[in-house]
Amino acid sequence: MKLDINSLKKIAHLARLEFDENSAKKMTTDMTQILDWVEKLNEVDTDNVEPLITMSSEENVMRKDEVGQHLDHEKGLKNAPQRDSDYFRVPKVME
Repeated sequence: MKLDINSLKKIAHLARLEFDENSAKKMTTDMTQILDWVEKLNEVDTDNVEPLITMSSEENVMRKDEVGQHLDHEKGLKNAPQRDSDYFRVPKVME
């Protein structure tokens, strides 16, 4: 599959990427090679192959949920670097 400069510009815009002219040519070549490689997967015969749910044969071992002793509210706040009555105080991260 041949990728042209206009398609690359559309993809770059969607991905919020910027390329200069030389980089755009190299990226077009690289992406064309990647798409050609992915197209080869269509040649593989998968008629009698069951789909996998996961790539690993490992099973997740879950523990039972049990009600137990929880950390007291005051003990939980005891080592907080900064607190405001009943809550942790943290630096503002959004404006």
